[in-house]
Amino acid sequence: MAVCEAFLGYVQRRVFPGGCFFAATALEMGLRPGPVRDRVAAIQSGFSATLRTFAATALEQHELPAREDPDRLAFELHAILLAADAKFVLYDDPAVLDMARQVVYQRLGLGNGGNTSEG
Repeated sequence: MAVCEAFLGYVQRRVFPGGCFFAATALEMGLRPGPVRDRVAAIQSGFSATLRTFAATALEQHELPAREDPDRLAFELHAILLAADAKFVLYDDPAVLDMARQVVYQRLGLGNGGNTSEG
């Protein structure tokens, strides 16, 4: 969860006005062949690989159910983060990031621990 929280905190701090620079650039450059597109694709792949590594480690340490697929979990977490980034940028609503935290916690079987509105 720490990597997801770090990403959401980065977006929430508005490090870049358009949200995650690499997510925005991936959409902009995705259909333009060349070295910029290739580099952005490599960065996105690296982030997905990081999520997968964390998922695999959690699985090995019995922190996730044995049936969990690290590739699928990494894909799902990445999708949640990218959706939260896009909606936060579009609506400028921090509640979107709180919802993303809740979804991540629930997906990881941690209950509703990401609900920051609870005291």
